[in-house]
Amino acid sequence: MDSKLTSLQPQAVWKHFQAICQIPRPSGHLDRITEYIMGVGRSLGLETLRDKAGNVIIRKPATPGMENRKPVILQGHMDMVPQANKSVKHNFETDPILPRVDGEWVTATETTLGADNGIGISSILAILESKDIKHGPLEALFTYDEETGMYGAIGLEPGELHGEILLNTDSEQDGELYMSCAGGVDVNIEFRYKEEPYTPAPNEIAVKLTLGGLHGGHSGVDIHLGRMNANKEMFRFLKEAVSEYEARLASYSGGTLRNAIPREAEAVVTILAEDKDDFLEAVDDFAATLKREYGFIEENLYFKAEETALPHTLLPEEIQDDLINAIVACHNGVYRMIPDAPDVVETSSNLSIVRTSEGYIEVKILVRSSSESMKRALASELESTFSLAGARVDFDGAYPGWEPNFKSEILNLMKRLYPQVTGHEAQVKMMHAGLECGIIGANYPGLDMISFGPTIKHPHSPNEKVEISTVETFWELLLAALENIPVKG
Repeated sequence: MDSKLTSLQPQAVWKHFQAICQIPRPSGHLDRITEYIMGVGRSLGLETLRDKAGNVIIRKPATPGMENRKPVILQGHMDMVPQANKSVKHNFETDPILPRVDGEWVTATETTLGADNGIGISSILAILESKDIKHGPLEALFTYDEETGMYGAIGLEPGELHGEILLNTDSEQDGELYMSCAGGVDVNIEFRYKEEPYTPAPNEIAVKLTLGGLHGGHSGVDIHLGRMNANKEMFRFLKEAVSEYEARLASYSGGTLRNAIPREAEAVVTILAEDKDDFLEAVDDFAATLKREYGFIEENLYFKAEETALPHTLLPEEIQDDLINAIVACHNGVYRMIPDAPDVVETSSNLSIVRTSEGYIEVKILVRSSSESMKRALASELESTFSLAGARVDFDGAYPGWEPNFKSEILNLMKRLYPQVTGHEAQVKMMHAGLECGIIGANYPGLDMISFGPTIKHPHSPNEKVEISTVETFWELLLAALENIPVKG
């Protein structure tokens, strides 16, 4: 932990963020962060509860003279994305995050930082603790497991909240106010097969292929940046290896999270020993090709091969070929831009996870879109691709998008306040990433919502960092919004 965090402004926010970094909180393991947040609420004598979905709700009365303002919901999610470089041994369920100040930024030590959404929930806790910030009636909503499926927001029951305005703290670019977001659906693909014993011939060897050093990143926020998808490019080479060297695939592992662009992939194949030199040359040639195609984006990429122990099993040849062809054929990346906003991604897919195990292959793809019809169309296209390859395909984790409301009272207020706080105009944006606003809004029709936050670069990757100065700007804007919330109608 870097003690310099305690000297950053606003101290009330950084104090909580420093404490949160010491609390392991990957998705699915939120007991300790839940206890911390509820402990803050109870220590302040505030109404504090946990709902059936695991969300924490804390209510704070209005400050004197502000009782007639519209009630506000301050919202952020408790979990973080657990991503680490292979060079470090980090157990996200037990080990703390090690934040450090690096110039104008706070980052972590070869892991995700958790500024997404740790800065947001730290700011909410700081407001709950404050005795001099002016605000109307407040509800603080800390949602459960946003990163793996927005399960807390999905499980939030109608009637739990009483606010009329929701301030979501989960955006990641200073100067931008978000008024809508994409919806999403998980495409889950399974290949099942009967394992066959493998007895290697005397002239066979095994080679481990490793592709890595990629930026990865958020599959919504970063999908338009042209970053390499480790799964997609590894299977591009595997098709060549099978075609040219009659390689056989023994095992594969690539990607870790559905909403993170995969940074690393590893495959074990068998080839004839007499082809080893030519095969290694083909690996080098493909590495050179990738550097020509992606080197200006992925400056640290590597693709390498090394001889390894012979495996005990191989994928059946038909399954292997079907898998490779389907993944080479499946869409990955931007699918369509919004026709009347051509600089904004409308629809995309992320080939996030491919894993083999005993008699089973798992492929996971996350489809995002601000258009429900295009979301269904791309999901159907992927279903057709893998169904033709003999796989079982199903969908889950679907969540709606957040439709823009150009007459939003809170949006227009924030647009007026931003130049007063910062000296320049804010940009109003539509986000391709998924925000919980769409789900919450579906259960609470008429809720007036906006999303904003500090600048966070490379979320969902070990390069994640938050710009220190923008945390202060975010804080000042949040306080200005609370002080200027309209009176009840």
